[in-house]
Amino acid sequence: MIRIENLIKNFGTRRILDSVTLEVKKGETMVIMGGSGCGKSTLLRHMIGLIRPDSGHIYIKDKDITGMSEHDLNEVRKSYGMLFQNGALLNSLTVGQNVALPLKEHTKLGSEIINIIVKMKLELVGLTGFENLLPSEISGGMKKRVGLARAIAMDPEMVFYDEPGAGLDPITAASIDQLIMDLSNKLGITSIVVTHEMKSAFRIADRMAVLYNGKVVAVGTPDEIRESDHPYVSQFINGLTDGPVPLRRSKDEYLKSLTSGD
Repeated sequence: MIRIENLIKNFGTRRILDSVTLEVKKGETMVIMGGSGCGKSTLLRHMIGLIRPDSGHIYIKDKDITGMSEHDLNEVRKSYGMLFQNGALLNSLTVGQNVALPLKEHTKLGSEIINIIVKMKLELVGLTGFENLLPSEISGGMKKRVGLARAIAMDPEMVFYDEPGAGLDPITAASIDQLIMDLSNKLGITSIVVTHEMKSAFRIADRMAVLYNGKVVAVGTPDEIRESDHPYVSQFINGLTDGPVPLRRSKDEYLKSLTSGD
């Protein structure tokens, strides 16, 4: 479904992505994880076409998006949905209007059909009857659910998630994880999830990729990642203070990390 080959991205003197190669299979949930500044969010932005790489290729269903025109890229984007970290709802629109937005923008469906689809998508995320509320009238967890309903409004083949559990209490975060799993199972959606939340990652993943210093240092099933002998992977998933990433850094070490992408 997605193939990334030797992706490189620099911001100034900093190399954020360093020859990243990764494949995402159809129907699987791939979790991309790593510490702050490791490049995982930058990788996600490349995958949805918001950032162009300095070199390398990204294939979405065998189409190389790295050199596409904006018009062609927008056509590819219709095959996937995106759940942003904060939900990214438009505060001036109701819940129903937020979910309907991609349908109005990208289809010629009539308002009655769109309203039916909106109700179906909200039902899938457990928000039946919330169509007329404003984002300011619902909780953070509900906003994430509305964002997810909007992400699947056009029946995408893939959904990208940027820190879906960020800012949520453990119970609400677990309910979002369950939604991701349910949508993957019921609709056959390919899910790409960026997170640093270990409980969530191991709960939802079919496979996992760990980034460190802009490189993919481990890829595998949750059990394979747990058994990885890479020192950073062990430190990261177990939350250890001893390992490649020191608990405290000198000024020189910190300045060096700025150029290495750490």
